[in-house]
Amino acid sequence: MSQSTAEHRASSPQSIACAVVTVSDTRTPETDTGGRAVVEHLERAGHAVVARALIPDDPERMTALLSEYLARAEIDAVLLTGGTGISSRDQTFETVSSLLTKPLPGYGELFRMLSFQQVGAAAMLSRAVGGLAGRTVVLTMPGSPNAVKLAMEQLIVPELAHLVREARR
Repeated sequence: MSQSTAEHRASSPQSIACAVVTVSDTRTPETDTGGRAVVEHLERAGHAVVARALIPDDPERMTALLSEYLARAEIDAVLLTGGTGISSRDQTFETVSSLLTKPLPGYGELFRMLSFQQVGAAAMLSRAVGGLAGRTVVLTMPGSPNAVKLAMEQLIVPELAHLVREARR
């Protein structure tokens, strides 16, 4: 890690205020293992979950909810799980992409690279996407517990504070 990256991480906020959204037509609060895992990883890392929602994979509802969260100054990051595949109902990629003002292609690329190491060529079916919507970090990930664990442990938790620091500049 470069000195600059280490300095940036050291000067990053310690606790990030996050909204967590599960996108699913079938999950309930009781069966939402992916969303629950996102929350657990964030809290274990010292971040705050200030908003939590479970919504169907519907672009209008997703856009309305995300617009509400993006308008809330206290929310630094919005993390979404689910709806990133290629089935006809999966609309998270299109919906989130339309709201991003600065895409971070490396997020999806890294997620798929790491996923490939676990599931092989099936990693190409993931359309995980991330970026900034204004000054808010927005990151998506598949809904499976293994995909959430991978994204949270190897990408999001290690870089979230640094991402927010840079987004605020």
